[in-house]
Amino acid sequence: MSTDIINTSDHLNEPPATAPAPGEEVAPAPADKLAPGHIRVIALLMASAFTVILNETTMGVALPLVMEDLGITATVGQWLTTAFLLTMAVVIPATGFLINRLGTRWAYLLAMALFSAGTLIALVSTSFGILVTGRVVQATGTAIMMPLLMTTIMTIVPPHLRGRIMGNITLVIALAPAMGPTVSGIIADALGWRYVFAVVLPIAIAALVAGLLWIKDVSEKEHHRLDPLSLLLALVAFGGVVWGLSELGESARGETAVNPWLPLGVGVLVLGVFVWRQLARQRTDSALLDLRTFRSRNFSLSIGIMAIAMLAMLGTMVMLPLVLQDALGYTPTQSGLVILPGGLAMGLSGPVVGRLYDKYGPRPVMVPGLIAVVIGTGMLSFINPAMPWYLIVVSQLLLMLGLSCTFTPLFSAAMGELQPHLFSHGSATINTVQQVAGAAGTALFVALLTIRSTSLADAGAGTAEALTGGASLAFIVGASVLVVAVGLALMVKRPESNGEFQGGH
Repeated sequence: MSTDIINTSDHLNEPPATAPAPGEEVAPAPADKLAPGHIRVIALLMASAFTVILNETTMGVALPLVMEDLGITATVGQWLTTAFLLTMAVVIPATGFLINRLGTRWAYLLAMALFSAGTLIALVSTSFGILVTGRVVQATGTAIMMPLLMTTIMTIVPPHLRGRIMGNITLVIALAPAMGPTVSGIIADALGWRYVFAVVLPIAIAALVAGLLWIKDVSEKEHHRLDPLSLLLALVAFGGVVWGLSELGESARGETAVNPWLPLGVGVLVLGVFVWRQLARQRTDSALLDLRTFRSRNFSLSIGIMAIAMLAMLGTMVMLPLVLQDALGYTPTQSGLVILPGGLAMGLSGPVVGRLYDKYGPRPVMVPGLIAVVIGTGMLSFINPAMPWYLIVVSQLLLMLGLSCTFTPLFSAAMGELQPHLFSHGSATINTVQQVAGAAGTALFVALLTIRSTSLADAGAGTAEALTGGASLAFIVGASVLVVAVGLALMVKRPESNGEFQGGH
């Protein structure tokens, strides 16, 4: 985890002022300074978010060992990841209400308590059902953490420092998922799959104890009652959409027992009802997910770009290892090493991108970044069985660096013009879109890969040529969609401070 957040400005580490004399009036702290302890809180939230998001991608590599130990098939085993993603999609829309109701402290403690409990359940599980239960409990805590991190930053960080602080979030959304398979593979190969959870558990418990000591509320709590119908609608809508999209990708490979259009259709239909319900309830400030965030032009544009960027990132992260191993003959370790530099570069460049955003605003950073993403994706469209590994590394590196220049400005621009009471709802919306767009990207890339490779195989092409041909089509479509994001980025403006920033309580 980068320590860049500690050095955001010379005045952040000034010694506290001396105590006032009796009767002396205390002047309010300047709005451009972080209150004492806020840096420590942000660092703890980032470290905790890194830990829980890292866990999201650990099961893919360890799955063969789980299958052998518990005697399950690959189709059943995939539910370790699918159940995690479904739970995230269902819980995240409710996190805006949850954070406002519980406050920063109790939302954090709930998130880490759930994650720790889920990790323990998975560690001691004696059957696949118990293991999946542990993953679901883990995912519930994970779903709360990312919106909580973004909401806290928007609440306690002055506008002119948000870019560089937000840049560190890229460490979480990029570096953690990129490192998950590598860390999991090393631990599982050396010690067994249970130790993937055994290593994480003490870290999670330590973060929980640190939260008890350090985390305090940084905003006022709201006392609206939970709308059970909205919660039920969110469960069916977002769960159905993500499940359907996930199954759509698998169905193209002939590996699903469920017609993907059924959950997807039901999800989209119920999503319409959910939106109608929220529009009605937000008039009394009682919506589960307040959609007044979309009244901000920056927020709406940023959500559109976010969806396209996540589609490209998750589609590439899922499809590229598949092609490297099945078409180019790479081992799992080799394919992981080819992809790792891009993930590392994306995460580690986040703080630098944040500084550039603070200085120049979103467009000068985001537009070149998205152009780099288009070029990197376009370069990958030339993939073939004879393509040298270093060209794949360069292409993916360019893609991920471009995404780094995209996400930090998007987070800051999307949230920057929202009113403080909408911060938690805005962060919940962003994270929900990430889940849905990620599932859509995976389904789109895998479906295009399968359809094109099947057609080429039927025409007499070899396995390697057919798979790389399918991947080429997927990357061409991805690059074409990304051009739309470049156009949208040209309309995003630097948020104007509305003067309502408060440094916390």
